[in-house]
Amino acid sequence: MARILLIAALCLFVCPAWGQELKPLNPALIDSKWQAAWIACPDAPQKDTGIFYFRKEITLPSVPAHFWVHVSADNRFLLHVNGQYAGEGPARGDLFHWRFETIDLAPMLRPGKNVLAATVWNFGTRAPVAQMSNRSGFMLQGDTKAEAIADTDASWQVKQEHGRGLAATNGLSGYYAAGPGERVDGRATTWDWDAPSVADAGAWHAAEVIGHAAMREAQDADNNWELVEDRLPPMEHRLVEAGKPVRVDGLAATPAFPAQPLEIPANRHVTLLLDNSVLQTAYPDLTISGGRDAEIRLTYAEALYDAQGNKGNRNEIAGRHIEGLSDEFISDGRERRSFQPLWWRTWRYLQIEVTTKSTPLRMETLNAWFNAYPFVEKASIAGDIPDLQKLWDTGWRTARLCAHETYMDAPYWEQLQYVGDTRIQALISYAMTGDSRLARQAITNIEASIIPEGITQSRYPSRLPQFIPPFSLLWVDMLHDYWMYVNDEPLVRETLPRTRGVIDWYASHLRPDGLMGRVKWWEFGDWTSGYVDGNPPQEADGGSTFLTLQFIEALRDAGELERQYGSRERADSYQAMMEKASDALNRLSWDVRYGVYADTPAKKSYSQQANVLAVWQDVAPLAAQKAILQRTLAAQEGKDAVLDGKTVPPMSAMSYYFRFYLSRALEHASLADLYVGQLTPWYDMLKLGLTTWAEKPEPTRSDCHAWSASPNYDLLTVVTGIHPDAPGFSKVRIEPHLGRLHELHASMPHAGGAIETAYKRDESGWTATVTLPEGLSGRLIWQEHEYPLQAGTQTLRLPTAIAALDKSR
Repeated sequence: MARILLIAALCLFVCPAWGQELKPLNPALIDSKWQAAWIACPDAPQKDTGIFYFRKEITLPSVPAHFWVHVSADNRFLLHVNGQYAGEGPARGDLFHWRFETIDLAPMLRPGKNVLAATVWNFGTRAPVAQMSNRSGFMLQGDTKAEAIADTDASWQVKQEHGRGLAATNGLSGYYAAGPGERVDGRATTWDWDAPSVADAGAWHAAEVIGHAAMREAQDADNNWELVEDRLPPMEHRLVEAGKPVRVDGLAATPAFPAQPLEIPANRHVTLLLDNSVLQTAYPDLTISGGRDAEIRLTYAEALYDAQGNKGNRNEIAGRHIEGLSDEFISDGRERRSFQPLWWRTWRYLQIEVTTKSTPLRMETLNAWFNAYPFVEKASIAGDIPDLQKLWDTGWRTARLCAHETYMDAPYWEQLQYVGDTRIQALISYAMTGDSRLARQAITNIEASIIPEGITQSRYPSRLPQFIPPFSLLWVDMLHDYWMYVNDEPLVRETLPRTRGVIDWYASHLRPDGLMGRVKWWEFGDWTSGYVDGNPPQEADGGSTFLTLQFIEALRDAGELERQYGSRERADSYQAMMEKASDALNRLSWDVRYGVYADTPAKKSYSQQANVLAVWQDVAPLAAQKAILQRTLAAQEGKDAVLDGKTVPPMSAMSYYFRFYLSRALEHASLADLYVGQLTPWYDMLKLGLTTWAEKPEPTRSDCHAWSASPNYDLLTVVTGIHPDAPGFSKVRIEPHLGRLHELHASMPHAGGAIETAYKRDESGWTATVTLPEGLSGRLIWQEHEYPLQAGTQTLRLPTAIAALDKSR
């Protein structure tokens, strides 16, 4: 066929597989070895880079109502049926949790001969860090005897693709952990791999059987893939624009491409820069005709760079150049050849460089097929917060681009599921979509990373182990968050015992005085100048205020879970550790001179982060919490500040990431009316032309980092005030903090329906209208008064207190 692989080129029709319901697995497949085999290409690399085509013809007397199959591969597969896209995967995991996808092939089948075809690839040592692997292989198992005709075995044919490979380098400086650029030579590519018949039948061979497929529950599997079912829905794929031309070199005028085809003469070098106006994650799909031997390079970037290597305003183009990941293609000169990479790309700016040889080339079309987890935005907000819609849309875009088969810290640079990022991402998902499936899989993924010492890895799946012990504590907190938002007691009960190793590992590192001692590996707290490489200050034997406070938070959350489902003795021991650590912080780290907590008992440095956590975790006395936070907000890096005539020492400033915890502390200390005034860093990013939230203040590596999207969650919880008030969101607490607003409307999804709030202020006070779904009750808290809420719509008159607000400022 005229197109080379991937999804987008063959998804110009409505693909039934995208809307499928998840099918329950046939019980007969759970405890037994499967009849299907893992198969591979004989005399081909097992672990090195390799791209392979598998195909089998099956004959059916008629089209069944359903034809369910379970499919997996190492590293990945793309499955076609009769030339049509059927599915892809598998979702990433480790060898002990190797996922398979369940796909109904019936919508693509027809009476008579049918061709099942798959592209399988292994990027070897250059695979993304998130990609774990055993060796190249493919597996397809029919769900019942009716589908067994499709099972993988030696009757499948296989061919190695020699026309596709990897680009020589990734073209990037700095830490890069995502997938490599690709190089496709159309002159050597197999174009008919999924066609009814192939031109080079002699180049296809019987597949080699390398072991029988089996689920984890089965015994004595003869390979390393312990199969588990992927319970996530298929990723979203929809047609979007790739960008509009903003600069051209090598032509007399800027062309209309991709809106119209573009003819490039022979022996010409042309560079065309496209601006998509917003960042996106998508499969680019370039269709060309003619131009044999022409070389085409696509370069993808989040932003352009000036001569000094700075990004500056992301909207500026003049005097700037592109740097980024590139794919390379060579034309075979035939008509309507479509080129696209095996993995989606991330870009706002896309540069196309074409070098033609002796014949002209015609660029026919350039499409982009958006790819991300299929979250549906169900929350909404409107009100008189400046640029509220821009803030909201930018945060939502950030959250979406950082969620695929796993959550990701950044869709361009790393594509890794870090716990510190994922905790915030999961909360955004609960509040904005009500979809907890990706969060559930994240919790179990991170659980699978636990090492014998008892702690989790910092990110998972990952073929490169990395340990940030504080992220193990955040995984405990993440389970508690899930417990509060999601009615899934079985998962909480099953996972709770695994949290004990994390707590015990940390408890073994406590100093005799109750503060945290030094631990191994990377003790990341925040990106800030006072935390070298992100590490909070410590003394020779530890004593970090920050790390002790993070341990206290995990003890608190784990203790609540233990009292509900586990060991009361453990809960009591956790409480005793909390009290001892809190007492030590107040005796040793509290600096009476300044009225704030120091980073260590030596009192040589101070940070906003430590004081935020001290307030949020109630280590700071209740009566002092407002003053501590006010001093923390007044603090500056590098010099003293003055508040109410009292000196505030220099403090390490919070990054975007840690402002999530500031929001929790403001709410806890009854200062959340100040929240909207804390959005300045996000307004500053909008002024820089960012269309997603950056990793940290300039200069930043990543222009899209999920942990910076917390304002979407904060606006719904801190400002609008909607919180779960009992596990499983079985009750609701609505405690708005409206500051100087005059009107605010918001909606948050709930398992029973939408929770809707509307607030409007006039001269005499506020009117609050709250609508709760059937079966949900709760309470509204306003200025220390509590009002009961029931299912249905209720309108309340609330007093205003402008004088008190002015005083708090």
